[in-house]
Amino acid sequence: MTPRLARLAWLALLALALASARAQNVSERQYFELSPRQPVASGERVEVIEFFYYGCPVCYEAQPQIARWLAKAGANIEYKRVPAVSAEGWDSFARTYYALEATGLLARLHWPLYDNHHFDGRQLNEEKNLLAWLRSNGVDAERFKQVRDSAEISARVDAAQKMLDPYQVRGVPTFVIDGRYVTSARLAGGVDEMVVVIDALVDRARQERRKK
Repeated sequence: MTPRLARLAWLALLALALASARAQNVSERQYFELSPRQPVASGERVEVIEFFYYGCPVCYEAQPQIARWLAKAGANIEYKRVPAVSAEGWDSFARTYYALEATGLLARLHWPLYDNHHFDGRQLNEEKNLLAWLRSNGVDAERFKQVRDSAEISARVDAAQKMLDPYQVRGVPTFVIDGRYVTSARLAGGVDEMVVVIDALVDRARQERRKK
């Protein structure tokens, strides 16, 4: 083995050792395992599902940390968001999320929606406020409303609601890693801790995949 190959092999082993150490440092109180495990369709990537609610202040607080973690994780994970519909009135924001996704506006308006609802107090869960906000962002609000009120969006909201029980979502934000591990801000002990736990559980899931 050449010195260069030996160094690369050593770095690979070091990375695995560090990943294992991170995974072992996570307390069992900071997550739980799903039973039965839920299927994933992410190929070689580790699946991470974020259950969230735009009206949740902790979800809002978590967004910058999650964005930084996603930038670091890169193409190694399959990241999915699912709007939680666990209380009366939550379907309004779920409809808005799926309509933003369907109209290609999600990347541009996902964070502003959070920020303007919480920081600016725009009450964007109310339709008249939402439509006015969309117009101020250069969106055809009437066309958006048609999409938001469509049968397709209703079906997606219903499907999201049906995911809560099998994934044992009891609050938001909740993260499910590779259909197996579940953590949340409450379980982890805070938003910063939650991101650390997510990272460790992704490493654990990746190691488990390599053993198969």
